[in-house]
Amino acid sequence: MAVHTGTFPTAGAFVGRERELERLAGLLRSAPRLITLIGSGGIGKTRLAAEAVQRWHRARRVPIHWVRLARVPVGADATAVADELARSIVEADFSDRSSWDALRDTLLGGARSTVLVLDNCEHVLDSAGQVITELLAAVPGLTVLATSREAIGWVDEQLVPVPALTREQALTLFRARAELTGHPLAGEDDAAVAASICRHLHHHPLFIRLAAARLTRQPLRRILRDLGDGDRRLRWSPGPRLGTDRRHWRIADVIAWSYDLCTDGERLLFERMAVFAAGYDDEHGRDAGAELDAIEAVCAGTGLAADEIEGLLERLADRSLLELHRTPDTVRYSLRETLQVFARQRLDGAEYERLAARHRRYYRDRTVRAAAAWFGPRELTLLDWARAAWDNLLIAMETSLATPGEAVVGLEIATGLIALRVPFFMGSLRESRRWTVRTLAATRALDPAPVELQISAMALIAWLTSCQGAPEDAAPMLDECVAACGVAATWRDDPAADHGLPAPVETAWGTELLVAGDPRAIVVLARARDRFTASGDEGGAAMSEMFRALAAGLLGTPAQASEATRAYLDRTTGSGAAWSHSWAELAAAIALAKHGDPAEAATVARSALRGQLAMRDQWGAAWAVHIRMWALAAAPRGDVAREIAVLAGGARTVRQRLGVNLANLGPFAAETDRAVAAARAALGAEAFTAAEREGAALRPELDEPAHFALGTLPARRLPAQRPSRWSTLSAAEREVAVLAAAGWANTAIAAARGSSFRTVDAQVAAVFTKLEINARAAIITHIPPEARERVARADRR
Repeated sequence: MAVHTGTFPTAGAFVGRERELERLAGLLRSAPRLITLIGSGGIGKTRLAAEAVQRWHRARRVPIHWVRLARVPVGADATAVADELARSIVEADFSDRSSWDALRDTLLGGARSTVLVLDNCEHVLDSAGQVITELLAAVPGLTVLATSREAIGWVDEQLVPVPALTREQALTLFRARAELTGHPLAGEDDAAVAASICRHLHHHPLFIRLAAARLTRQPLRRILRDLGDGDRRLRWSPGPRLGTDRRHWRIADVIAWSYDLCTDGERLLFERMAVFAAGYDDEHGRDAGAELDAIEAVCAGTGLAADEIEGLLERLADRSLLELHRTPDTVRYSLRETLQVFARQRLDGAEYERLAARHRRYYRDRTVRAAAAWFGPRELTLLDWARAAWDNLLIAMETSLATPGEAVVGLEIATGLIALRVPFFMGSLRESRRWTVRTLAATRALDPAPVELQISAMALIAWLTSCQGAPEDAAPMLDECVAACGVAATWRDDPAADHGLPAPVETAWGTELLVAGDPRAIVVLARARDRFTASGDEGGAAMSEMFRALAAGLLGTPAQASEATRAYLDRTTGSGAAWSHSWAELAAAIALAKHGDPAEAATVARSALRGQLAMRDQWGAAWAVHIRMWALAAAPRGDVAREIAVLAGGARTVRQRLGVNLANLGPFAAETDRAVAAARAALGAEAFTAAEREGAALRPELDEPAHFALGTLPARRLPAQRPSRWSTLSAAEREVAVLAAAGWANTAIAAARGSSFRTVDAQVAAVFTKLEINARAAIITHIPPEARERVARADRR
């Protein structure tokens, strides 16, 4: 039986969508009554529907009817919709009957099963829903496949969300469309630029086609620049007009079609959402989006009541104008980058500044409250909030730097995040340190200066820098901090003396002594703990207690190690602070490895590691791997020695990813060197080197070193050492890759190299493409050993 063509589209060069096609095939086999493909404008719903029904027709010879509802005016009634259906699928003259009768008779007179495709329903949703409901009741065996930017709303509707393309599919599509313009991609450099363009367009197929079409007018790199500062994507001239709907000629037209269907309240909230960080595809388990409380706090008022915002968010999500980011406990919301640009352009400057100020203060207030109250049962909840809010926190700090007199707000956020221990939890010490340095510098010009806040910031910077193993940077910062406290320059001479330093400064000093291998760290950290306790800061007391336990375990006597680790365990046990308790286990494992039972230490370290992985704590997991190595070194024979060697290779890669210079972490380096020496002696140099290389091939971005330490990555499944593709990078790309591996943002790389942001963005994209990776953290695994010291040096700048 023939397919009714008429306005039936051709799928053309179809790219990707294997998962959605498989699901549609399964649904069609089960003969559902209504399937609706939902997604944003231009995401590929029509092409997907065409491909699916053509495959279904070829396989089953089922009749297919196709109706383009885009030709029906916005808000048309059910009669107009039925008339369009009849014109599209009734081949005989029906001038003597109603459209409805002709339509029903045509569908009833066909095969036992028929598929009716209704393309573009969103602008006539109610009337299309009425016609669909009546048809399904009148025609047994009929399956309706609808495409819409939101659901039809029928009781048994099967929804099939249509997402963006994958990174690989997006690049394939760009290549194909570039070929059509006569300007194909030339080599890997062009491919890397194209991949960056696709990423800025969040792998949206129509937007990619429109970008590639611009190759008839502009070079590839100019298209990428259009997506950067002073974003021009919405001002691009129209793409091909023939063979496409008018509403798909320009990116702005695509979004405006949905925007114009919104109510006034929906439009107002959509525009105000531009102040929040853009969302993205959550391919790698990253967190994104803003929670309802944040959106209410920032967007409510002047035309929007707080109690109506949740409903409006749901309507915007229904219209495919807003992304939902679901977790088991909550839902967050965001605009994709292009939608954010569209929304931002509809806000005047004064309104945007007003919203940005509310945004800064909301995230400042949340961070300060969390930093003051984290020690307890809400610890993980607050840390997870900070992880999810990370992009919005960065925006809040960035806008504070760009707004005269607002730098103190950014510094309060930066210091609050460190006090909350977010840098350790997320493995982001480098980035947190740099933001704190930037916001601190911006407050220097304020009058009056926020001296107390600046002292805390300097202490926290010195603390983080010591933890990174960069004493040459930590010491000057600590000196400046103590000088600001008005303490004599001889303060370092006697750590046992109480100079009246604030608790954060004592913590930084004690940590400096710890990494220098000085046992007097125990006394200084105890003093910090007592000072925090006296001020009522339980979180600060817990952190100084933690570092005191680490110092006692590594540098103290057996009695000191036992007392300090027991005190920290007692503080965390029953507190409900799961992250802190996991670190208490790590401190206990160190004490056991040094002064007690190494076998028990290895077991305790594994227990802590399981907890750290469950909490996604990169920093804690890294040190749990090290501590297990130290404990195993008590009896490094056979498989135990080999495990140490593999862990040594994996741990080195993890440290490089986190930006830790082990050589400057005195007792931590000494224990690691001892474990490595014992394993090398037991295995022999050649066998040790081979096992260490296997460990270096473990992928830290997948937590493989940690899983190996847990025994959940069997030795037989160890990946072979991957051949390096470093040689495929140009000299400039290698320099950029080193800085990116050291944690530098693209803007910072551009400033350091005197390049434009767009150039660096393209170079980083080239690094990703040539190294065949999809995360910055994976760059370090490809950098040869002789270049890795440059990463460490770059990290300390």
